[in-house]
Amino acid sequence: MSFLLPHPLLWGDGGWRYAYLWDLLVAGELSDKKYSLIGPLFSTPLWLLGRLYHSPEWWCEKYNTVIFAIGLFVFYRMLRNHVSRRLLRRFLLLLTFASMFANHLLFYWGEVFTAVLVGIGTVCLVAKRRGWTAIVLGVANTPATLPAMMLLTAQRIWDTRRLRLVVALFAAVAVVLLEAWIRRGSPFESGYGDDRGPKTIMPFSGQSWLSYPIFFGLLSLLLSFGKGLLFFAPGLFLPVRRRLAALPGRASVDLTALYNMWIAFVVGLVLLYSTYWSWSGSTFYGPRYLLFASLPACLALAVRLHRQDSSILANTITVLALGLSLWVGVNGAVFGDAPARDVCLAPTGPYLEAPLCYYTPEFSALWVPFVYAQKVTAGQYAYLVYGLWVAIYLMTPPTRALAAQLLTRARLLAKDFRDDRAGARVSKAPDLVPLGQGRQLDPQETTRS
Repeated sequence: MSFLLPHPLLWGDGGWRYAYLWDLLVAGELSDKKYSLIGPLFSTPLWLLGRLYHSPEWWCEKYNTVIFAIGLFVFYRMLRNHVSRRLLRRFLLLLTFASMFANHLLFYWGEVFTAVLVGIGTVCLVAKRRGWTAIVLGVANTPATLPAMMLLTAQRIWDTRRLRLVVALFAAVAVVLLEAWIRRGSPFESGYGDDRGPKTIMPFSGQSWLSYPIFFGLLSLLLSFGKGLLFFAPGLFLPVRRRLAALPGRASVDLTALYNMWIAFVVGLVLLYSTYWSWSGSTFYGPRYLLFASLPACLALAVRLHRQDSSILANTITVLALGLSLWVGVNGAVFGDAPARDVCLAPTGPYLEAPLCYYTPEFSALWVPFVYAQKVTAGQYAYLVYGLWVAIYLMTPPTRALAAQLLTRARLLAKDFRDDRAGARVSKAPDLVPLGQGRQLDPQETTRS
């Protein structure tokens, strides 16, 4: 990902975040604009390294990839002695190649820092380590995730019966207010002001802040072809708690508690962003603000692959969800949202209304590569080949098991069909009564027999 794929550092929000960091490190100026500086500040070592070798831009464009790699390492170290290595390996591979992370790692945007640090913090909590600091930093980097942290904290308090954990939530609020105070002169100044979007064909567009009707926001974030979690994180909708509870090693690391915290955080994100005027995250690949949903979605898929169901329907749904998730990851890394932007926003192209990319399957970032031919670099081809190899590695065991189930069911149905036909032939045969028993046969009837 770091060396085969392009990393447009200065595109979108990432460009603004990098500009704020540059102003601080070069000119000593602290920006009073929107977007937190907490995440970019942690990329300072890469920026300084770029002053010695290559360039700061070359190093910082790989920042999110580095953060993600650190997150994978921490997940592995925290869980390797408590859960099956095979389950853990599948979970990490799914996160890398079968989730929205594959696209987010190409940019300098802030969602990766928040998702990874909250993920690290919650894993540390269930591994009986200190993790609230990481959670506070991750949430402070995206202040809009405070309601999500509220639900996560409530879930943890319910599980542990420790009311004092609410202090962590107060700490996150304090960090957010402190940054606003230092940068903008007031703890209650977010920098967004009268932030609003353009007026489009959509009836509720052009408004500011949390003005979108929550009913339509929920439908869009969950079910729309271009932004819905059902398509970009299908593992999120798979029932998995029974399998989690049956996993060995629950006494040391409770994966059910981890999954519940992750789901609580996702619920908080969905409820807040479904009312945000920019709930879609513009033409960014998938539901931009819901990147964290990839964590519980991949965990659910990994657990269902680890403990297969006896039901053919359940295993079929698992295979379909896995296949779609793999396409989300590979397509996001190779094509991303560029095809959708070229169709919906480029002045030289069709220049369609952006909502078409949110709701219409033909213009969804998932399917538009099949509609419009795309240019692929040699590095993207190499990544695509490796991604397909990983997909085969993950898809082969469940597909083979499902094929065996279907073959066994087909054989049983064929046997039942043959038995039914044989029984039907026996039932149609005449009842023969031996001579000398039963009723007296008529001589003519005997002759006919």
